[in-house]
Amino acid sequence: MLRKSLMAVSVAALFSTGAWAGVSADEAKQLGTTLTPVGAEKAANKDGTIPAWTGVPTAPPPGFQKGSGIRPDPFADQKPRLSITGKDMAAHADKLTEGTKELLKRYPTMRVDVFPTQRGVVFPKKINDSALKNATAAKTVDGGLSFEGALPGVPFPIPKTGNEAMWNHLVRFLGIGYETKYQNWNVDAAGVPTLALVAEGFAEAPPFAPQNLDAVMKETDPITFLKLYYQGPARRAGEALLVKDFVNPLKQGRKAWQYLPGQRRVKLAPDIAYDTPNPGTNGASTYDDAFVFNGAMDRFDFKLIGKKEMYIPYMGYRLQFAKNGEDVAKANHVNPDLVRWELHRVWVVEATLKPDKRHIYTKRIFYLDEDSWVAVASDQYDARGQLYRSAFLNTTFQYENQTMNANNYINYDFAAGGYALSGISGMYYGVKIKTEPAAETFWAAETLAGAGIR
Repeated sequence: MLRKSLMAVSVAALFSTGAWAGVSADEAKQLGTTLTPVGAEKAANKDGTIPAWTGVPTAPPPGFQKGSGIRPDPFADQKPRLSITGKDMAAHADKLTEGTKELLKRYPTMRVDVFPTQRGVVFPKKINDSALKNATAAKTVDGGLSFEGALPGVPFPIPKTGNEAMWNHLVRFLGIGYETKYQNWNVDAAGVPTLALVAEGFAEAPPFAPQNLDAVMKETDPITFLKLYYQGPARRAGEALLVKDFVNPLKQGRKAWQYLPGQRRVKLAPDIAYDTPNPGTNGASTYDDAFVFNGAMDRFDFKLIGKKEMYIPYMGYRLQFAKNGEDVAKANHVNPDLVRWELHRVWVVEATLKPDKRHIYTKRIFYLDEDSWVAVASDQYDARGQLYRSAFLNTTFQYENQTMNANNYINYDFAAGGYALSGISGMYYGVKIKTEPAAETFWAAETLAGAGIR
């Protein structure tokens, strides 16, 4: 009787703190056997259109210069195995996101070119080993809004909840960091493209610094640093932005600072989060739309729907490293000649706005690639329950440090028409991999003013 009472108290304590324990040791044995080290299914699908995962990473093509930020397409000679238009969309509807179907329905020029599926996302051994340990040790706390007991990498390779799956996206393996120079473009409802932003960006993921790889992440530890210097167009030149995110947003919330040349001072920017319109896309998306989703999860309830085979943008080197933004930013939608779609298994997560919270979206559907844990697409719904916006993230595998780059994304606005295209970098130096963390002073807010003055 006493034992049962103690068990009841333990269970009550677990649920009262919103904690969810890791999987059992027996379930974790799937990792590296039937599952990849980070939790994807190793086997091919039934008809072979998704091949088996072999553990061989995508290799750079001839001509790639190590240390260069420009990565040539290793699949440049491949031809689509299938092209989908609005005329035959119905035959493939079960494998298309609602946003993809809406684009095909609205625009006769929209096309989904499906290429042979690549499964060359292979993380370093250290990340794989950490995922195995995390499977049984990591757990979410505070109702899924934070986690504990996880080493850097994939905290929940066998997710049981929507929050666990989303944490895999939020703290995915990024390597030490990167620097890039890029363009954002806006295309309005009339099909007119406008250069929205030219910026130089710096990002670091402190958990993946060499000295931190063996350290369990603590609730006040930073997970990402992002610093942007705006260089154009003229009306935005000289602005700067610094954002820091942490493991537990309830204990240590996002810190953000802005430098505006007209004010000549660095100031805290608490509104750079959630559904605040993002000026980097001329307000066509929210701050938490960046990278499909970022920031705290406290305004939504996240439900893990399950896994599904879907056509998603993948290995999009031609789009990421395009030399001319106007070649990409076409009327109504991104140039379909530059988008590579593949069939992949994705985790589907449904986020529903909490009754006591506010946000311009009342429901969001996220699609997470099983091999990389990157959220590659999303559908957003308004208060009427109608499709409002959709996002697509264009991934590329970075040969040098075995990470998936996820800087290039598109946000479509079906209510206003038009879209925002972010992160085209081929006209500059692309995306350069950092080999060591920057000095601590580089991430100090005071540094924004010195570099931001025109």
